[in-house]
Amino acid sequence: MKLAVVSAGLSSPSSTRLLADRLTAATLDHMDHMEASHEVTVVELRELATEIAQHLVTGFPPARLAAALDTVAAADGLIAVTPVFAASYSGLFKSFFDLIDKDALTGTPVLVGATGGTARHGLVTEHAMRPLFTHLRAPVVPTAVYAASEDWGRAGLARRITRAGTELARAMGSVTPTTRHADPQDVVPDLDTAAAIAPRSPTGAITSTDPANGLGTTSFAQRLAALQAG
Repeated sequence: MKLAVVSAGLSSPSSTRLLADRLTAATLDHMDHMEASHEVTVVELRELATEIAQHLVTGFPPARLAAALDTVAAADGLIAVTPVFAASYSGLFKSFFDLIDKDALTGTPVLVGATGGTARHGLVTEHAMRPLFTHLRAPVVPTAVYAASEDWGRAGLARRITRAGTELARAMGSVTPTTRHADPQDVVPDLDTAAAIAPRSPTGAITSTDPANGLGTTSFAQRLAALQAG
């Protein structure tokens, strides 16, 4: 099973990345008990910040960002962790998921986590992150994990991480091809976002149009005309 981990931490070292790593370890530990093979890919959004901004204003993702989007779209499970900015997820985190095709995460189990300086933002996973992935039709496991500065080293956080990882591993084990991704006949063209006019990969993610990657190049005017004709 393929597990993708998206960390939106901005510093190095990062408490957000630390939480992502601990959630990943908890998930893999339970997958080992299930005797399930696994493949883990970590996407550090900090390293893709320039490419994300470039894609937002041009509609053309650089190859490294396209690979990250395809990795997330092809995963059997996703761990998504963000620092809290202004009582919500960070702009970098939201921008990355704005570039994911609206059908790419359909049926993909997601474990959400967040880090912040104080406990007062503890519900950010429920009022901001869970609705975001529900909009993308990705089921979010019941236990979300928020870690404030004072939580690190406490048994309560460790227990919550273990429970959340167990829930994600079990959810990934129950995923079948029929529960992942929408039937192509049921797909409604996304006309609401800038991502709607960007090229897509076979897995549904927006991807590169670089001919070196084996994909043809279609002009903006051609894609817009095709959408209008549809």
